Amino acid sequence: MSNDIQTRYTGMPESAEAKASRYGSAALTPPVDVIEDAGGITLYADLPGVAREGLSLHVEAATLTIEAESSLTVPDGLKTSHTEVGLGRFRRVFTLSKELDTEKVSAELSQGVLKLRIPKAEHAKPRRINVEVA
Repeated sequence: MSNDIQTRYTGMPESAEAKASRYGSAALTPPVDVIEDAGGITLYADLPGVAREGLSLHVEAATLTIEAESSLTVPDGLKTSHTEVGLGRFRRVFTLSKELDTEKVSAELSQGVLKLRIPKAEHAKPRRINVEVA
């Protein structure tokens, strides 16, 4: 997978309309960390500037989709002289294992980091089998 980075600086801040026409339906792919344990997986996605209202999570069949819009604004009286990340849309799609229970997904958004917990389905969890002596 390659990451293409472009820096575009014209000296003038872009309007929202100019950004929309330049990017169209483009979206950034947020970096994620996925940690698996015996009980399921925990996914951490970096979504800087995204508020709860701008976040959309969907699970359909075995597909998890994260879509988000950042709400970074320039305070009144200030102008942007350089923007590293001018695109405020994020999108990432994951294919989930059948071992995960998509009915019990929990999500938490704190300081630009989304934490998703997807537990394993009961049939996929490790279990101890008692052996009886006859």
